Amino acid sequence: MNADAVVLDIDGVLVDVANSYRRAILESVERVYDDTVPKDAIQSFKDASGFNNDWELTYAVALYVLASRESLDDTIEEFTDRIAANGGGLDAAERVVEEELPEDDHDRVRTEWDPATLREVFQQLYLGADLYADLEGDDPTLDTRGYINDEPVLISAETVETLTANYPVGVVTGRPSAEADIALERVGLDVSDDRRFTMDDWEQGKPHPHALVTLAERFDAERVVFVGDTLDDIQTAVNAAEADPDREYFGVGVLTGGLTGDSGRRKYESADAAAVIDSVDDLPALLAER
Repeated sequence: MNADAVVLDIDGVLVDVANSYRRAILESVERVYDDTVPKDAIQSFKDASGFNNDWELTYAVALYVLASRESLDDTIEEFTDRIAANGGGLDAAERVVEEELPEDDHDRVRTEWDPATLREVFQQLYLGADLYADLEGDDPTLDTRGYINDEPVLISAETVETLTANYPVGVVTGRPSAEADIALERVGLDVSDDRRFTMDDWEQGKPHPHALVTLAERFDAERVVFVGDTLDDIQTAVNAAEADPDREYFGVGVLTGGLTGDSGRRKYESADAAAVIDSVDDLPALLAER
């Protein structure tokens, strides 16, 4: 690929979030509404696009649970397909629920739906009581250890050293800045503020190309590789190439996140991934190919 710069996502690429963020999504809805969805449903929402923000994904799962208590009879796959057809993301989920439910049922769902409480529960489950108090500046109501402590590192120290020695390295992530700091410190990757975009740094979120194009400009790079674990990550690179035709952008999918095995590889390829690798540790060899 003859890359001039490498940009990495964090979740599913540098650290495994199956038992942290994804667990917090399911359990937040369970704690607030005494019901939730199966674990594999999270990937259906991710594949529908627009759920780079896991708080918003949590809100959408809650909408599905509440609407299903009323008259919605969609399976999760049908529901997320409708979300995708409406453009993806939380706004689309809200439109689907409004379109599919009679007015009285929809009004009951909207009355019960409580994103603020879901976010509070999510953050306490994910961060744990002590870190929640530090980062959120509020007293926790749950005595929790924090799923953030259950995030195995997916990148080796050797890969970090190889990448940083040979390329300018940036980060584009849906994490809040403070939570990105924790993950990057854990994996031993030092990325300055001007070389990264977090939830706190831009409004649009992936797959909008702004962050990736801006990093390419800051790196003065003509060929940029972006490594991610979702279809939105690949679409970010595709959108960047369309928005910035004077540069080349390559979206590389890893099979260490929600997309795994042959089915994950096929989904990446259908989304026009430039390459699919088993792990970010395979990236240096991929970049060295001529």
